[in-house]
Amino acid sequence: MKFGSIERGPGRMLLLGTLANSFGNGVFLTVSVLYFTRIAGFSPTQLGLGLSIAGIAGLFAGVPFGHLADRKGARGTTVVLLMLAGLATTAYLATDSFPLFVVIATFYATFDRGAHAARQALIPAVLSGEKLVLVRARIRVFTNLGISAGAGLGGLALLWDTRASYLLMFAINALSFVVCGLLFLRLPAAPVAADRAPGEPRLAVLRDRPYALLALINMVMLLYIPILGVIMPLWISLHTDAPRSLTAVLLLLNTLSVVALQVRVTKKIDSLEPAIRSFRTAGLVLLASCLAFALSADRGGVAATAALVVAAALHVYGEMVQSAGSWVIGYELAPADKQGQYQGLFNTGIAAVQMFGPVSLTLLLVDWGTPGWLVLGGVFLAGGLLMAPAVRWAQGRRATAGETDPAPLAV
Repeated sequence: MKFGSIERGPGRMLLLGTLANSFGNGVFLTVSVLYFTRIAGFSPTQLGLGLSIAGIAGLFAGVPFGHLADRKGARGTTVVLLMLAGLATTAYLATDSFPLFVVIATFYATFDRGAHAARQALIPAVLSGEKLVLVRARIRVFTNLGISAGAGLGGLALLWDTRASYLLMFAINALSFVVCGLLFLRLPAAPVAADRAPGEPRLAVLRDRPYALLALINMVMLLYIPILGVIMPLWISLHTDAPRSLTAVLLLLNTLSVVALQVRVTKKIDSLEPAIRSFRTAGLVLLASCLAFALSADRGGVAATAALVVAAALHVYGEMVQSAGSWVIGYELAPADKQGQYQGLFNTGIAAVQMFGPVSLTLLLVDWGTPGWLVLGGVFLAGGLLMAPAVRWAQGRRATAGETDPAPLAV
């Protein structure tokens, strides 16, 4: 993908930093499980327990670190947290006991999620007057590209299957945080929030019930995340006659679709009204995707494959329109001087779904089967329809508080 005029200046630095960091993450995700079980010697139970403890810590990191970004500056906070996450990755190289692993994993998850929250405050701060939503779309594209390329390199380490190859991959991931941080240092300094008014709570977002509802609905819609990577392989092997290799093909379809179409899909979702419509569309499309997944059960190989291809295509379209709508809603309904803590809460849904989604959806879909798909489809439809009244409530709350609506985001 070539850099167009929109990526010049802050946009370009954001994209390059994202590409570097997501490449390292792709490497890490590919090799980490086998390293910790085969090389470090932890049992699968120990690994799962340690990552769960770390995940809980990361789950609660977004709001306080986002608040820190508001108060101390989003650029500096993001860079420091990226460097600390890289340092934590380096510490994995010295992991020789389970308690030490839990400590390091907890620091890593905390700094990584904190950096993500601070970065969400940094993006609108440095893209003032630029095409914010379109840059967010391209950030998502570059994230997919980086993770895919990193996974390819990580795959080579799995083929070599030596301690040295695994440690090299960990070092590459650590370096990716450093490179991302250095690139972000070239961004303009973000403004710092003014001192709190007398009586104003330190973490105002925790008392903003309308915005919390927006974050909750967005989290519900994000239940699509574990479907392709976790549920689909199990569904194909246990409930259909489709070839198991179809999983890899559909995952590739998802990645290529996002790379090719995310920016195009995003262009018309530039303000709250289109964003609300995008959630309704996502609810309907994800419902249709669930129905197609359900129809693939107990079919012949050809029929099951056709149903799964349709399900995956609907899934990725629903994913793209939901993502674009969530960027607009999450930013426009947050106070300009509190973007860090508000984005920290809004994006906590990603960490929550990644942590609890695989287990809950396995029970719902893989164990229960077709009825589970119907329930999940109804959940998606309800979430898509409920976003409109939730946005109206949040707008009313802002009007009562005397806040002015921001100008529509240009794309």
